[in-house]
Amino acid sequence: MSENLSGLSAREVEERKARGEGGTGAAKITKTKPQIVRENLCTLFNFLNFLIAVLLFLVGAYSNMLFIAIIILNIVIGIAQEFKAKKLVDELSILNRPTVHVRRDNREMTVEMEEIVKDDLMVLASGNQICNDAVVVDGMLEVNESLLTGESDAVVKEQGAELFSGSSVISGKAYARVTHVGNENYATKLANEVKQEKQIHSELLGSMRKVTKFTSFLIIPLGIILFLEAYFLRNTPVDEAVISSSAALLGMLPKGLVLLISVSLAAGVIRLARMKILVQNIYSLETLAHVDTICLDKTGTITDGKLRVHSVIPLTDLPGGEMDALVQSYMAASDDNNATFQALKEKFEPKAAYRPVHKIAFSSKRKWGCISFEGAGSIFVGAPERLMGNLPENLECELEKGRRVIIIGYSGQTWENDNELPAGIRPVYSVILEDTIRKNAEETLAFFKREGVDVKVISGDHVKTVSMIAKRAGLERWEDAIDLSTLGEDLDYDMLCRRYAVFARVTPKQKQELVQALKRQGHQVAMTGDGVNDLLALREADCSIAVADGSDASRQIAQIVLLDSDFTNLPHVVMEGRKVINNVTRTAQVFFIKTIYSVLVSFFCLITNKAFPFIPIQITLIDACIEAYPSFVSIVESDIRRIRGKFLPTALSHAAPFGITVACMIAVFTLLAPFGTEERQTVMYLLLILISMLAVIKSCIPLTPLRLFVCVTMVGGTFLALALFPSLLEIVAVTMPMAVTVLIGAAVCFAVILILEQLRKAKMK
Repeated sequence: MSENLSGLSAREVEERKARGEGGTGAAKITKTKPQIVRENLCTLFNFLNFLIAVLLFLVGAYSNMLFIAIIILNIVIGIAQEFKAKKLVDELSILNRPTVHVRRDNREMTVEMEEIVKDDLMVLASGNQICNDAVVVDGMLEVNESLLTGESDAVVKEQGAELFSGSSVISGKAYARVTHVGNENYATKLANEVKQEKQIHSELLGSMRKVTKFTSFLIIPLGIILFLEAYFLRNTPVDEAVISSSAALLGMLPKGLVLLISVSLAAGVIRLARMKILVQNIYSLETLAHVDTICLDKTGTITDGKLRVHSVIPLTDLPGGEMDALVQSYMAASDDNNATFQALKEKFEPKAAYRPVHKIAFSSKRKWGCISFEGAGSIFVGAPERLMGNLPENLECELEKGRRVIIIGYSGQTWENDNELPAGIRPVYSVILEDTIRKNAEETLAFFKREGVDVKVISGDHVKTVSMIAKRAGLERWEDAIDLSTLGEDLDYDMLCRRYAVFARVTPKQKQELVQALKRQGHQVAMTGDGVNDLLALREADCSIAVADGSDASRQIAQIVLLDSDFTNLPHVVMEGRKVINNVTRTAQVFFIKTIYSVLVSFFCLITNKAFPFIPIQITLIDACIEAYPSFVSIVESDIRRIRGKFLPTALSHAAPFGITVACMIAVFTLLAPFGTEERQTVMYLLLILISMLAVIKSCIPLTPLRLFVCVTMVGGTFLALALFPSLLEIVAVTMPMAVTVLIGAAVCFAVILILEQLRKAKMK
């Protein structure tokens, strides 16, 4: 090793850190604790609730302020749950943090990315992410700069060439001196343009923004008008006017639903973290709920990424001993270290019998590599179609069995042209390599089929190899395979996606095109990958999934990282997303009932100059016992049915029959019920409770032991509170006429709900 490749000394490293020429800390993929507190506390929902609480406090209605305790409890629970999720994700992200190989004090070592300083000597090899701008000082690399330029073609970097952070190494090995650190890096400067995190489209967040916008548009002007009407037109005292108006406004706010969404997502992240699955964006869980197509990269996903030499077939009459020595010298001199070369080096023990005079690193683009030796000619290693042309029948049979064929060839001349091959290469050995299918791969693919998730296998390998691997893994459509390298440049990707399930000889750009075509056809697409050739497709997919054994670049760009690199954990990831969305959608309908009837009844009261029939403490009991309690207990359930329909329309359509029925019931009783004011309000409140409970029970069908427990305890707890705190809730003792009225009213309301439900279902059909 020459002097200029010895690297920095420990003293020089410390001097550069002192001068501020060191790296910055690793970027956090999770929110900071102050950010979590701020986002849970400073919301429009909380502002409106606290504003109502202040108004109630000013008029001395302290008992009706109990709802604020629930709001505070919601905030605390939300913050605690997100803190817990953050802790687990941060711990897992340490395992996923990229490290850098550097040379210091004349020896190689591995350091964290933030430990890099200016002038450090990085050691770069195939699969490494280039974390800092640098200049090549020795060796040769093929670099993928697609994250910076969008172009997937490999760029050759030799001595003196610039390397840019954000790119990654495809092949070769080199030493590069760091020129920029921290915010001076090229990729950091262009972060908003080329390294910007892909925008996550959250249907749940978007839906809640719509609800927030709608209620905030109504709540303040409607509240003021209701108060003024009560105070001036009905001559109601200020305190009673504030209490009545506050109850109407509180009912419009589905305040527990926002918490339910954030807690459900955080709980999903925590469950996956315990399975060693790192969720780098919490809303990726929601995206996964809607996935109906998964694109699998063969190598490292269906297979474990490792190869073994199945057999070696001699192809020449050249002296075996001499050829073996040359092949061993190739393995000793080669800087390539992917799975293929690891298997070759295990079979052909590296021994430096001959001195190399020129190296051409193996390239996935040209599919061959070469090393020339002093006075002994050149050894070539590459794909059979490049080094042999037509394959003999025995090698075709090996491909039919799903194995790989690598040809080792020999030329008597020194070869330095990396654009073309010399004439007259003599094949020396045919090396048969075999992939190892991951355990339980067949059960995993069968699981996806049952759940309605279509599986596409996309690979850069030979079509027969990929097809047979798919067959061995249990893919039903393994015969629907196509070699994209034979189709030219002008491809109909939409047709290809409909017709085929297995795609071979796919370039990085073509992987991206396939994902785009699937999305154009209306599919929600998840893409798994482990290498730099998957980066474009990973960025394009609705949800990107990487394995920890893959390249640094793929792990950093993916939204989900399988830290144990086990493809068979993918069902857990997809189903966890479904579980979250199904549970939130099922329970959201109960929250929206109150929003619907509160808006309708408020307008009814405004038109008829009547007081809103309930007070805040009564609404609070329903919030706590009928909305919040069943929802938060049942979010642990594993409802993994396929998602159908949009969240907000689905939740509102299920809530509408109940909300409309409540509004009609209140209108009828307000105008026609033959009771005094207190008796009438008690009857309406009891009917409201029964209708709300019916909605919860309906959402729990089919009943499970947990759902049955929730329903029983909800009913028991609510009526126990009514019995224990009648004065606090301002309800009167139920007389026989009132009881009969409640029973008849409940029967009529249930019948109306049933009719409206049938109309809703008929409209859906």
